[in-house]
Amino acid sequence: MSKMTLKTEGDRYVVVTRRFAAPPEAVYRAHTEPALIQKWMLGPEGWTMPVCINEARPNGKIRYEWTNGKGGGFFLTGEYVALEPYSRIVHVERMHLPEPTPDNHVETRFDPDGSGTLLTMRMTLPDAETRTQMLASGMEHGMEASYERLERMI
Repeated sequence: MSKMTLKTEGDRYVVVTRRFAAPPEAVYRAHTEPALIQKWMLGPEGWTMPVCINEARPNGKIRYEWTNGKGGGFFLTGEYVALEPYSRIVHVERMHLPEPTPDNHVETRFDPDGSGTLLTMRMTLPDAETRTQMLASGMEHGMEASYERLERMI
């Protein structure tokens, strides 16, 4: 439906937006149901997510493990803070590359937009250096590929 946009705000924020040609319920479920997450949140082509723990409830745990099938891999851990079904998710996450990154506080909104959904994800990093490192990691390319996969799936 549309391409992803990524903007920075201040020293610590990243805001990602993307429209999907599916209702908020479908886009929200794709972010909370492990079987769906494993189909689309894979980053660039060739990666898989053999481990997907997603306890979609306040204080629920998150653990995603990715591999490229060639010995490369990394994982993410986190916790849910709040969930408002079909409209908003708040969680904290950290990447393990292999050392854990500082906490990334993430709020994701799923707003009705005509017959589709406007997804807005706002990330709050602890400082400018952490944000710079995250953006330099190739995160944007991986997110874009994952969202294109999600669009085809739903």
